[in-house]
Amino acid sequence: MIRVSRANRSSLSEWWWTIDRLTVLAILMLILLGIVMSLAASPAVANRLSLDGFHFVYRQAVFLVPAIAVMFGVSLLTTRQIRRLAALVFGGGMLLMLGTLIVGPEIKGATRWLQFGRLSIQPSEFVKPAFIVLAAWMFAEGARQKSLPGKSLAFLLYGIFVGLLLLQPDFGQATLVTLVFGGLLFMVGISWFWIIGLGALGIGGAVAAYQLMPHVASRVDRFMDPASGDTYQIDRAMEAVRAGGFFGQGLGEGVVKRILPDAHTDFIFAVAAEEFGVLAGILIIGLFSFIVIRSLMRAMEETDLFVQLAVSGLTLLIGAQALINLSVNLNLMPAKGMTLPFISYGGSSLLALALATGMLLGLNRRRVHASARPSEWRAFA
Repeated sequence: MIRVSRANRSSLSEWWWTIDRLTVLAILMLILLGIVMSLAASPAVANRLSLDGFHFVYRQAVFLVPAIAVMFGVSLLTTRQIRRLAALVFGGGMLLMLGTLIVGPEIKGATRWLQFGRLSIQPSEFVKPAFIVLAAWMFAEGARQKSLPGKSLAFLLYGIFVGLLLLQPDFGQATLVTLVFGGLLFMVGISWFWIIGLGALGIGGAVAAYQLMPHVASRVDRFMDPASGDTYQIDRAMEAVRAGGFFGQGLGEGVVKRILPDAHTDFIFAVAAEEFGVLAGILIIGLFSFIVIRSLMRAMEETDLFVQLAVSGLTLLIGAQALINLSVNLNLMPAKGMTLPFISYGGSSLLALALATGMLLGLNRRRVHASARPSEWRAFA
């Protein structure tokens, strides 16, 4: 048995005694569930595409090793180092997002990916957590030094980021980023004038998306009136959930997954419900709820406003993405191409989530004299 002494002052020892080990355990449990569900859902999809039965399982395993390394590696960083990393990732990611609009292949009507040989990456996935950390830093500095235009800079970055998302177009990710950014605004405190104005802007943006983006209008129409269009995908997902019952059909015994599109990505929760029943659904929802509640509770104990906002924003990012995916699988909202964190297949998604959780764990570590470490603009120097 490995023992780490509290008297040991090494970086690894300090990390061990300050990290939120229960949150780490919950994340590792979700990753383990992801491996099991990849074994359950991926072979049927691979067979339909005339690939090796475990093609997606092998690829997910390849990405899993660096993802875990990224998560634990980033969690070792200090608050200042995480800010610097966020700035580098945001700057590089924005350039790559511009590249997707120029040379990115069009997939299902959108240009969100960059191809590097056999490797495809979605830059916007990595920009999301970096943007949240930078926005939290700017809000915190603006609150600490009234002469600094922190909110204005945060709004500028938000406008550029969401603008590029809409040009791809990726309305789902733009909605997710807007929800989290709105949460940060609410936490940092804004006047009712801004609340009403931003609310009106959000409603106007949703109406404009419905009017100007045919795929958005189609999804909303089919959600409101299933008879208005093709609802095959969500119908099969609901059929899988109903077929699972309370205890499920058993690992590998599901039938609906064989005809369910995107069974290994967007609709993997439906496969979990079919093969393992309501109990699996409760476990998955419980793990995400535990991570969100525990992280927010630890954030409330922080005295550094930047850490409070960054941890809360990253927690909302992960929790909101999970909530949207689960809601789509249960036909509680219009379909969106959004993965279930740590469980759905996807290399870019898994690595980006590892970056986000690494930042979350690193910022949420117990620090002695945390109140003596206020964030400063010169922190990047």
